[in-house]
Amino acid sequence: MRRIQLTLIALTLSVCALAQIKMPPPSPTFELKGTVGLSDVKVVYSRPSAKGRDIAGNLIPYNEVWRTGANASTKITFGTDVKLNGNAVPAGEYALYTMFTEETATIIISKNLTWWGAIGYEDKDDLLRFDVTVKHPSSHYETFTMSFSDFTMNSANLNMKWGHTKAMFTIESDVDANVMADIKAQVIDVAPSNPGLYFQAAGYYYDTERDAMVALGWVNKALDASEEKQYWVVHLKAKLLARMGNKVEAIAAAKESMSLAKAGGNPDYVRLNEKLIADMK
Repeated sequence: MRRIQLTLIALTLSVCALAQIKMPPPSPTFELKGTVGLSDVKVVYSRPSAKGRDIAGNLIPYNEVWRTGANASTKITFGTDVKLNGNAVPAGEYALYTMFTEETATIIISKNLTWWGAIGYEDKDDLLRFDVTVKHPSSHYETFTMSFSDFTMNSANLNMKWGHTKAMFTIESDVDANVMADIKAQVIDVAPSNPGLYFQAAGYYYDTERDAMVALGWVNKALDASEEKQYWVVHLKAKLLARMGNKVEAIAAAKESMSLAKAGGNPDYVRLNEKLIADMK
């Protein structure tokens, strides 16, 4: 009987040890993902809230290495080589630390992913440090927030905001070299079987203000190789002709694109062609 009682007590203690009340964490973990240029960027961080406490100089400590959030150190991953405010960073995962003053934030990219918060941090593991300006916007952020903004073809800003404190830095991906290598391999060096590649290459040349005559040749090849004319391809042709100063031909192409867009039920391209024609008059 005693053996049975001991077994029951052991089972009860085991159940009690396993039983837990499930509650929301005070600083929930959040994943921020985005594509910057050609690089996939991911940030994993914990988001503390102010809850009436002072943030600047307190929750965000001044002149101390900060984990950039709560709990474990913030992790940032780059799918390809990038530049942070012009500083080269190889593809990979890193810990993102910061060190704030009222006017400046030092961004720290560390190769050590093992520390809990900033406990044990050593600068010998730093891959990179650089300074950015701290701003103090009138808007208030109750919860520490990181976000992407100001996207361009090859860059975006990563923002850190809490209370009335904000700092940000630029992530830049080397888009041009990769795109031009693809254009050379798939359009210049060989004749592509997919006419859409001609359109893509011509569009990139237009966006980056490269040789309009070459781009126009690719647009014409895309049109010639397609079973039906597509209003977006004809619109690109009109833009290239306009850039080259061929207004008469450009207006004719824009009107053709507009007609095709109406037939295709796309009012956005109708408006784009209307604006292109108006800008040339």
